[in-house]
Amino acid sequence: MYWNLCKDMENCKPAFWPIYAIVLMGAALYCFYVFSDVYRLSSSSFSLLPITPAKMQESNSSLPLAPISRVQNKLVKPIWQVPPAGSKMPPLKTFKLSKKLVQQRVKDNIIIITFGNYGFMDFILNWVKHLTELSIENLLVGAMDPKLLEALYWKGVPVFDIGSQMSTIDAGWGSPDWNKMQRERIILIDALLPFGFELLVCDTDTVWLKNPLPYLARFPDADILTSTDQIVPTVVDDSLDFCDQIHVHYNVGIFHWRPTNSSKKFVKEWKELILADQNIWDQQVFNDIIRRKLGPYVDQDSKLIYAYDGELKFGCLPSSIFCSGHTFFVQKMYQHLELEPYATRTTFQPCGTEGKHHRFREAKLLYDPPSYYDAPEGFLTFKPSIPKNLLLDGEHNIESHFVLVNYQIKQIRTAFAIASLLNRTLIMPRIWCRMDTLWLFRPGDMVGSIMRQPFICPLDYVFQVDVIMKGLPEDEFGPSIRIKEYSILDNPSIPQKVKDSWLDVFLCQEGSHGCQVSSYATTNRTGVVKFPKNSSEETYRTVFSLFKDVKVLQFSSMQDAFIGFTDKPREEKFRKRMKAYIGRWCCVEDHFPGHIYYDIYWDEKPGWKPVPPQTPEDDHPPE
Repeated sequence: MYWNLCKDMENCKPAFWPIYAIVLMGAALYCFYVFSDVYRLSSSSFSLLPITPAKMQESNSSLPLAPISRVQNKLVKPIWQVPPAGSKMPPLKTFKLSKKLVQQRVKDNIIIITFGNYGFMDFILNWVKHLTELSIENLLVGAMDPKLLEALYWKGVPVFDIGSQMSTIDAGWGSPDWNKMQRERIILIDALLPFGFELLVCDTDTVWLKNPLPYLARFPDADILTSTDQIVPTVVDDSLDFCDQIHVHYNVGIFHWRPTNSSKKFVKEWKELILADQNIWDQQVFNDIIRRKLGPYVDQDSKLIYAYDGELKFGCLPSSIFCSGHTFFVQKMYQHLELEPYATRTTFQPCGTEGKHHRFREAKLLYDPPSYYDAPEGFLTFKPSIPKNLLLDGEHNIESHFVLVNYQIKQIRTAFAIASLLNRTLIMPRIWCRMDTLWLFRPGDMVGSIMRQPFICPLDYVFQVDVIMKGLPEDEFGPSIRIKEYSILDNPSIPQKVKDSWLDVFLCQEGSHGCQVSSYATTNRTGVVKFPKNSSEETYRTVFSLFKDVKVLQFSSMQDAFIGFTDKPREEKFRKRMKAYIGRWCCVEDHFPGHIYYDIYWDEKPGWKPVPPQTPEDDHPPE
C-alpha cells in the first residue's frame, strides 16, 4: 500500500504533497505505538511492576480492564510452583524482609502472615494449603531458621528470612524457644506496619475454612481486630463480640492490623515491654496494655471499642466463627448458632504438638502425605457398645461422666491388646463425655454456654496423645502400638485399596453355629467371619494369620473379645503401657489439686470412685 502511495506521489501535483506527508506521518506513528505496546506486553512477565488499568486502556481500548491486585498476582510466581530443576538456591539476602518483597504478594493492600521454625513445617504447609484451597495467595511465611527457609523455597511457598537463627526443633509451649518465637512476632509486626499494608497475622496452627478478608473489610475503622479465648458467646450472629464482656484473654493467635498511627504506637510499646523482660508472656502483656483503657464503644453497630490510650479502635472477632480449640472441636458453637466458621486453632488442648495434629486429623483438617492413610500391617477398628442410660439418664455430673468414660476405656484397653497382638494400627473410636475438661470455669456448668451434653470429646480429653504418638521404650513398655483418628476411614484421602479390603469380625459364643475355629481352615471370601469371644493369643494368631493381607479388620464389639496375654512379662509391660497412655480429667471446683486421674484398670478395683488427690503425695497416676 505504502509503495503504491509513493509511486502516486511522483505523478501528483505539488499542492497535494503536504496531504501525503501527513498521511505517512500518521501511519508511522501508528506502527510505532502498535509495536511498542506489543513489546511492552510481551516483556511484562519479566517485570515486577504492575500494568495499571489506565495504561491498559491507553494501549488498547478493546482489552478488558482488571483490578491492579489481580494483575499483580499474575506477575508473581504462583504458590506451589517449584523452582526449575537444576537451579540453585538464591543467596540468603534475596529473602531479606523489605517492602518490595512484601509488595509482590500483596492484594487489595493486605498480606497474610505466619511464622515459625522448621519444627512447625507441617503446620505451615497445612496453613498454606488451606489458604490456597480458598484461592487466597497474598500470603508470606516468615522463616526463623535457614532450614525452614530453604525447604519452603523448594516447595514453591513464598518465604522471607526473619533472621532470628532459631533452632529447628519443635518449640514447646512456654519453653525459651517458644518465648523467643512469640517475641519475634511483635518485632515482625513493628517492622511490617510502616510498609503501609494491612496485616492478618496468625499462628501456624491456624486452619482457614473460609476467606476472612471480606469479613475484615466490614470494619474499615478498626485499628486492631483480634481473636479471643471466649467460650461463652456474647453475640449469636456473625457480628463482633462485645469486648468488654470478655473476661478471658484476647488471643493473639489471629489478629488483623491496619497501618494506622494508633496501631503503630501500640505495637512499639508492646515490643519495648517484651524486650525488656525475656520471661514475660507476650499475650499477657498485650491484654494488659490493650485493657489499660477500655471503652466507650465507637458505635453500637460495629461493636468497635476505644482501647489502650482511648484512641485506638479495637474489635474482638467472634469466637463462634474465629474459633478456639474449644468452640470448634468441643463446643461446636458455630453449629449450634448455624454459622459458617472462618478459622480454627488448636488451643484448649493439653497434649502439645501431637495433640494439635490429632485434633486436626479428627476433623479431617490436616493434609498428611499419602503414606499416612495406609498401614502396611493393616488397621483394626471396632464398634463401641454404649448403653443408652450411661449417655442420657440422670444428671450430668462427675460420677455419671466417669461411669460413661470408664465403660468405654475398658473396651479400648482390649482393642489396644488385640492391635498389639496382631501388629495392626488401632483406629481409635469416638469417645463420649458427659462433663467438659476445662481450667477456666466450672466444667459442664458454664452460665450462658451453649455446650451440649453428652458430647463427643477429643481423644486428648481422656488419653495422653503426646505420649502415645512419641512412643515409649519397648524394653520397658512392650511392643509399640500405633493409632489413628476415629475419622480416618471417612477421609477422602483413604486409598481405594484400603476401602476394598475389609473384613467384618462378629463375636460369637464359642460352640454356637458357625463359631468354630476349625471353620477358618480356608480364607473366608464373604468379607464376614464369626469369631469366638474370650479367645486366646494362640487363637487370634491362628485365625487372623489367614487374613494378614486384609487392610481393615472391624470387630463388632470389644466386650469379652480377648482373654488376655499368656506371656506374663508381656502382659506386665502392656499394663505399664496402658497406664502411661491414660490421662486425667479437670477439675473439681474449690479443691486443690482439682484433677482426677482416669484409671484404665478401674474394673479391677472394687469400689473405685472418681476423687481428686487428697494430698500432694497422692497426686500421681494410678498404680
